[in-house]
Amino acid sequence: MAMNFVRKLPVPQDIKAQFPLSEACAALKAQRDEEIAKVFSGESDKLLLIIGPCSADREDSVMEYIHRLAKLNEQVKDKLIIIPRIYTNKPRTNGTGYKGMVHQPDPTKAEDMLEGLISIRKLHTRAIVETGFTCADEMLYPENYRYLSDLLSYVAIGARSVEDQQHRLTASGMDIPVGMKNPTSGDLSVMFNSIFAAQSRHTFLYRGWEVHTDGNPLAHAILRGYVNKHGESLPNYHFEDLLLTYHMYAQKHLRNMAVIVDANHANSNKCYLEQPRICNEILHSCRHSKEINSMIKGFMIESYLEDGAQKVEEGVYGKSITDPCIGWEKTEQLILQIADQR
Repeated sequence: MAMNFVRKLPVPQDIKAQFPLSEACAALKAQRDEEIAKVFSGESDKLLLIIGPCSADREDSVMEYIHRLAKLNEQVKDKLIIIPRIYTNKPRTNGTGYKGMVHQPDPTKAEDMLEGLISIRKLHTRAIVETGFTCADEMLYPENYRYLSDLLSYVAIGARSVEDQQHRLTASGMDIPVGMKNPTSGDLSVMFNSIFAAQSRHTFLYRGWEVHTDGNPLAHAILRGYVNKHGESLPNYHFEDLLLTYHMYAQKHLRNMAVIVDANHANSNKCYLEQPRICNEILHSCRHSKEINSMIKGFMIESYLEDGAQKVEEGVYGKSITDPCIGWEKTEQLILQIADQR
């Protein structure tokens, strides 16, 4: 048969019961969620940095990276809110390659979905317990979200998922910020339709249940650049792009006008070393336009312990096995630069 059923996996409620979040950590998350929400509502003028590896590949190096962020956070916490990326699902353009810890908790071994679900919950929990950081993940599979729903403070929906109905409806039932990336085509109307859907009430089928949602006012835009019909990457973070986004946002009458700019992907033409320059250009635009300044809420940055990327078999500790990232030295410099400009 075309689809072989291997085993029935535990439902999220069972995994949560087996690996619960403590009351102290739950209270910390509630505090973090409130602080982050104030950025989107305009009550706080802090900037958000959703920063970390392209994809989480091993627990030890990811945790070392997050501990370094936590130490640096003490210097910038009055101006920035750092939300580490622990991206445990990795979309693949052609469907092949490493798909993230949820599939392979150890990228050198065979896929194991049960172990993957356990490992991603343990990793996100460790981040909260050891550093006080509640983190971000990408919602590649809407049905998997509930395994981490009590741990996350930010969710991103990727450029290839943003048109999907189930992603939009699931986002409408979350009580944390959900960033909707513009699609790879660059059509901003698709992104805004997705935000509108996520901010609206819905009734739909989810994990075998009929569910009702209230809408998520914290759903917002992520600009990540786009690809033209010739396969060429083009940016959408320049001053004129941001001003266009502002006016389109205003015409839609959406709640909490907010944009996060993804400094990598098509915005950098996957030239990962351009990320600091891009962030600095956007901050320059903010200084020259009160409209842009009011709309920009932060950056999404791909960063790890070591510069660049590698193949899995190379085994360099703290170096990305998916998209290339800036290393720690450049990361530290960039975070301090951003804080100095607030």
